[in-house]
Amino acid sequence: MNEKLTITPDGRTTLHMERRLPHPPAKVWRAITEPEHLARWFPAEMHIDGDKVSYGFGPDGVVTRNDSPRVLAHTWGQDELRWELRPDGDGTVLIFTHTFADRYGAASFAAGWHTCIAGLGALLAGRQTRLPADTAHLHEHYVAILGLTSGTVKDGVVRLERQLTRPAEEVWQALDGDQVTVGAPPPAPFAIPGPPAGPVTRAEAAKLLEYGTQDGTVHWELTTGTGHGARLIITQTGDTSTLPAWRARIEDLAVTLASSR
Repeated sequence: MNEKLTITPDGRTTLHMERRLPHPPAKVWRAITEPEHLARWFPAEMHIDGDKVSYGFGPDGVVTRNDSPRVLAHTWGQDELRWELRPDGDGTVLIFTHTFADRYGAASFAAGWHTCIAGLGALLAGRQTRLPADTAHLHEHYVAILGLTSGTVKDGVVRLERQLTRPAEEVWQALDGDQVTVGAPPPAPFAIPGPPAGPVTRAEAAKLLEYGTQDGTVHWELTTGTGHGARLIITQTGDTSTLPAWRARIEDLAVTLASSR
């Protein structure tokens, strides 16, 4: 794996992926530009007409560079995709970059493009392209290698954000959310080891939960994420030494969700 994330001057995130394909650049170029080939591996119905790119839904994109058979760059909504082909003996090194605003969605993007590029390789080799039914474990692998697990402490607030692999309703169930009662302590999965959690002060099924601590509050929020899973945001005021414990709690939750079907 040689994937990595970088930050652009305007604060967006770029995902870099590199693969060697045992096929000449001209053949790979056809597979990344011609609709009949794209339909076998690209995640949308992509058509290129001059400098216009259509995807079958949503706004059109724009070709920003078309240097056959070396570089194709185009937009997709607010995102930017770039495909660079470098000759390598009798094959091609594909260097792919995806630039986007949602850093915490990077693992979902990486898992998706990993699967698509594997499909591209199968197409070039003349094999049937088979997309996996579930990429949850691949997603969690990319969370780890792209460094998306750290969390922050700023102005006395611990904050962790994590893209999950299951919908909010399934996450809520995994947290024993059906046992939440305002005025009572939260179910154990919503807390970390240490002083007992105070009573729940706010709760909305599959959306949020808030409770007090000895010196602050803990707020769980589930919102729309990237891909098919929910986005989890946890904030805690008060004792900022709890960041490692919250990080471990989220990792346990993510593993449980990735293993559920």
